[in-house]
Amino acid sequence: MTSLVIVQVSLSSIAKGGESVARLDDGRVVFVRGGIPGEVVEIAVTDNSHATWWRGTVTDVVEPSPDRVASPCPVAGLCGGCDWQHVDLARQRKLKAEVVAEQMWRLGQRHVDVTVEPVPGDVDGLGWRTRMRYLTDGDVVGLRGARSHDLVALPPAGCPLAAPGGPSPDELVELKKAADLDDQAEICVTVADGATVWSPGWGVLRGEEVVTQRALGRGYKVRADGFWQVHPGAADALSRAVLEALQPQPGERVLDLYCGVGLFAGSLTDCGVEVFGLESDRAATSLARRNVPAAWFEAGRVEREPWPSKADLVVLDPPRSGAGRKVVERIAAAHPRAIAYVACDEAALGRDTATLASVGYVLSGLKALDMFPMTSHVECVATFVTEG
Repeated sequence: MTSLVIVQVSLSSIAKGGESVARLDDGRVVFVRGGIPGEVVEIAVTDNSHATWWRGTVTDVVEPSPDRVASPCPVAGLCGGCDWQHVDLARQRKLKAEVVAEQMWRLGQRHVDVTVEPVPGDVDGLGWRTRMRYLTDGDVVGLRGARSHDLVALPPAGCPLAAPGGPSPDELVELKKAADLDDQAEICVTVADGATVWSPGWGVLRGEEVVTQRALGRGYKVRADGFWQVHPGAADALSRAVLEALQPQPGERVLDLYCGVGLFAGSLTDCGVEVFGLESDRAATSLARRNVPAAWFEAGRVEREPWPSKADLVVLDPPRSGAGRKVVERIAAAHPRAIAYVACDEAALGRDTATLASVGYVLSGLKALDMFPMTSHVECVATFVTEG
């Protein structure tokens, strides 16, 4: 059980997950929320249940970093949706680069110089989240607190990360009442060609069940509650990064694994290649067939479903847990000349980098994109080619 302990610490580095690292006199590590490496801060210990490490949160800044800025949201330190609103945007990207490089070295055994690039069009890191998941309690609308399920009420202006075009908190309350939802219902908003409001287990409260998203001039049908990149500029940026990584040539065959609704398949078929896509979500697979009729799609688990025995190129966009050895070995057996690995978790990318090396594929390039400003998350597109 955690008791309130206030200590002064120096923050030395950044850890995966966005917390700064401090070390107590007894050698114990403390992962600190709300700090910046290089600062001296006072912290409240929030979790002392582990023998070798604790968690804490900053209560006072004794020696601030020159990169400390005023948070644009008054509840940024309480809400769990933002890690780094108190950090200058340029420093945020440097911290993310440090984490990616550390994970690639520690887990992937590769020294990589990493630069985290802004998504084109992103100026201040705000107003980008096109999918929001709100909690409600009566007439109060908010978000989950940091490392808890507690509701943190939205400020009067709403969440500064939310993309424009969504309903106000008052509108959400009215929609909830009209649908006769429970007092503590969860309400979600998807902003695309319009705004769809929906509630898990209930359905659409306002808007369309299937929305249209766009990437590189193509339209894609996506369920409002289905997966699509949350930053409005991300689909374009990732599609360009994948094309740059693979350099597809007309007539080549591409495996698009974990293909979703066909985002990468669309831009690849426009290059004159043959695409075979595989996705476990049957609803997404059905939409992929509509979105990219020139490609071939199957519904099934990537680690088990049959796929063509030979491929020139592979796009690999696995879930946060990564691809894993079984999938990597199946890819190697298809003998592609290049693999574009789209990673939302740098640790999973590091582990899979080591596995790919063990089957003859080496990292030849890595592009990191700041698709989640004000948070510790980063998206990477890594290119792998055969040795020699």
